[in-house]
Amino acid sequence: MESISSAISQLSQSANTLFILLGAVMVFAMHAGFAFLEVGTVRRKNQVNALAKIMSDFGFSALAYLFVGYWLAYGITFYDSAAVLSRDSGYELVKFFFLMTFAAAIPAIISGGIAERGRFWPFLIASALVVGLVYPLFEGIAWNGNFGVQAWLEERFGAPFHDFAGSVVVHGVGGWLALVAVVLLGIRHGRYKGGRLVAFPPSNIPFLALGAWILCIGWFGFNVMSAQTLDGVSGLVAMNSLMAMVGGIITALIVGRNDPGFIHNGPLAGLVAVCAGSDLMHPLGSLVVGGVAGALFVWTFTLVQNRWKIDDVLGVWPLHGLCGVWGGVAAGIFGSEALGGLGGISLASQLLGTLLGVVIAVLGGLLVYGAIKAVVGLRLSAEEEFNGADLSIHQIEATSDDR
Repeated sequence: MESISSAISQLSQSANTLFILLGAVMVFAMHAGFAFLEVGTVRRKNQVNALAKIMSDFGFSALAYLFVGYWLAYGITFYDSAAVLSRDSGYELVKFFFLMTFAAAIPAIISGGIAERGRFWPFLIASALVVGLVYPLFEGIAWNGNFGVQAWLEERFGAPFHDFAGSVVVHGVGGWLALVAVVLLGIRHGRYKGGRLVAFPPSNIPFLALGAWILCIGWFGFNVMSAQTLDGVSGLVAMNSLMAMVGGIITALIVGRNDPGFIHNGPLAGLVAVCAGSDLMHPLGSLVVGGVAGALFVWTFTLVQNRWKIDDVLGVWPLHGLCGVWGGVAAGIFGSEALGGLGGISLASQLLGTLLGVVIAVLGGLLVYGAIKAVVGLRLSAEEEFNGADLSIHQIEATSDDR
């Protein structure tokens, strides 16, 4: 009997390791989505830079999270022997891989906002600092109970802050960090003339659409596999993700008046918003949450570009920052039993937890990007920007006209 029990335990652990590994691979694949979404949106002279940034950011993020960020968030390091680290089928190693792909999404989000005029190495250094220091601070509070914040919220309001898959922890923090970086970086040359917006149309709609599709598919690993073990997996998370995605598509299509950029960002807005409460909400509630997010993205993107003159190239603050905030709050509304959810959630805790995430992101962004701007600068020269980041930084264009 003891050997049978041991075999069952080993099989269970191996299955959990495989489960979270598949999730890590799916979220890793989402970084290709971030890359192609940016490649398709920026002008042709900046396509190589978009690809190089996402790949390089991932490498810097992995190192920063391995040596600093994961330790700050969870108090875990990887300095033991391989024999120790590989225990339980190496589950803890693969869990790190999974959570690291989440952390690396922060610079990938920011990349879309600062596109076409940001210097390469200063922003890589900023990515390492953000992933190593700023993101883990809130991650540890929300997902590991650091500093007693969650315990206080539960004692005061009956439930801790709930963010199942990162509406606020990942997307909200990334979006608000991006807003700080975009404002400090400034507007692209020629974007506004006489106070009016000058259109910089996307260079490649098929690439933009490809990026959106890759992100949508990978998002089911992002959300469903946030359970981290097989016994915690729920089809409710998958269904809620699907419905929120659909809601985002429909409202962005209607409010955006058939614009393909809005159509392909609409599902992403819905998926950002549903992350927090995807394990609690009713599918019809998720449809509403995603629908609101799709419309919110279109309205705020237009407002930011036309009236506020904040040159957020891909609209990452409306998409991730604002829709992430909406997701954190929506979990407290639609996760309640009164609206068909599973309950066990507090709207007050959601509001306070979401606000804390925004504050940490904004203050952290001001410190990191403000310091780098003061020391070495964040922006390409006017000539480099005119020539394009591809030639100015990488000395090569995306395509060749040679026959």
